[in-house]
Amino acid sequence: MCGLRPLPRCPDLMLRLLVLVLLLANGLFFAWSHGLLRAYGFAPAPVNEPQRMAQQIRPESIKLLSASEIKRVEAQVQADLAPKECLQAGPFDDAQAATLRKALESALPSGSWQLEEAKVAAQWIVYMGKYATAELQAKKRAELHGMGIKSDSVSTPALEIGLSLGGFETEAAAKAELARLAPKGIRTAKVVQEREAGTANVLKLPALTEMLRAKLADLKPALAGKPLKNCP
Repeated sequence: MCGLRPLPRCPDLMLRLLVLVLLLANGLFFAWSHGLLRAYGFAPAPVNEPQRMAQQIRPESIKLLSASEIKRVEAQVQADLAPKECLQAGPFDDAQAATLRKALESALPSGSWQLEEAKVAAQWIVYMGKYATAELQAKKRAELHGMGIKSDSVSTPALEIGLSLGGFETEAAAKAELARLAPKGIRTAKVVQEREAGTANVLKLPALTEMLRAKLADLKPALAGKPLKNCP
């Protein structure tokens, strides 16, 4: 087409075409940069990501901890990571277990304790008693302590108020212990069966932390005199 016109007009046409192309390119860039072509799949990647703001859950609840609070949290984490101890106590009859369960639900978090029915062996004890008062029991216990003999209170109602100088799974073992104690001056003790073999309730604290240990004092009245011992 350029060859059909005078040569001086050809550069003017090229210049107009160039200006038109630049205007068109600028218009397309404006539309692309402002997201006007997003519906057609052409748009710049978002830089402010407003969708992340919508995904935040209660950002106003974020709290900056003070130095003392951070130390307290760190101490709690270290306590939770420390080696755990397993303790158990029992056996408990159904009435004792019902009382203990209420105390556990009030004092310890769910999942930190187990109160389950388990088979228990027969129990024979070297027994001293009955004593008329708790004062007489305490006096005898102090006397035994002075002789180097360990004693425990009994929790079986039929044997209260009395003392146990040791528990055994067979009558023969209990009688052997009584014979061993006789030369030390034990004259009034006897062998009695504290419980028969059967089933009873046993408390287990499988992963005792320092925080939980601090709450065990609240359980003492409900333990019916049964001591907490290391799990076998």
